Amino acid sequence: MTVLLELRSLDKRFGGLHVTRGVSLELAAGDRVALIGPNGAGKSTLVNQIGGVLQPDAGSIHLRGVDVTRMPQPKRARAGLARTFQITTLAPQLPVQRQVELALLEREGLTHCVWRSIDAYPALQAEAQELLVRLGLREHAATATEDLAYGEQRLVEMALALALKPKVLLLDEPMAGVPKGDGARLLAALDALPRDLAVLIIEHDMDLVFRLATRIVVLAEGAVLAAGDPDTIRRDPKVRTAYLGH
Repeated sequence: MTVLLELRSLDKRFGGLHVTRGVSLELAAGDRVALIGPNGAGKSTLVNQIGGVLQPDAGSIHLRGVDVTRMPQPKRARAGLARTFQITTLAPQLPVQRQVELALLEREGLTHCVWRSIDAYPALQAEAQELLVRLGLREHAATATEDLAYGEQRLVEMALALALKPKVLLLDEPMAGVPKGDGARLLAALDALPRDLAVLIIEHDMDLVFRLATRIVVLAEGAVLAAGDPDTIRRDPKVRTAYLGH
């Protein structure tokens, strides 16, 4: 199977703190890989390197066979990488559908056409509406995101990421802060992600991890402690001691 994302011996230090230690990882189409580990294990630092927020000190990142280690974030997005963040980064007063439409315009390289309304692109309008239907947000199309429940805001973030038609999707704690009442809708959206999409998810909710992931990578002190299918990880004594707590 074609590898879509490959990390080769990524290393990152902040002064004397060695946060990422020689991490290697591959994702292929359809993979659902969970990245877990105790607080301070280096998970967010690793994802920030993949997304382009941070530059590794050593090692390389390859997206669909292309070295993107020094590539800026917007170019990575155009090359097929999208992500959501642990804390929502939405425009609070902009209606949901308009935010999705803007993401579609960005994907098509049309955001410079400021003199043209989105109404000039009916196909993109229809695509935005289809995304909202798929994620259960149609009734909120005209609602400002600041007026949505937190779980619904997380769904909007996912809509913006999917609008880019990524090949690889990074999900940084999608359930963080989501009330239990909203969790079912988010879980349904995760289950319904395109099957050919490669997904790397950071999550502390172990029920979600073991339900969604086909493979789990455990980080500890910046290095890969263990990797394997959910049953292998559940039984691994090193993981049980270091993270699962029994």
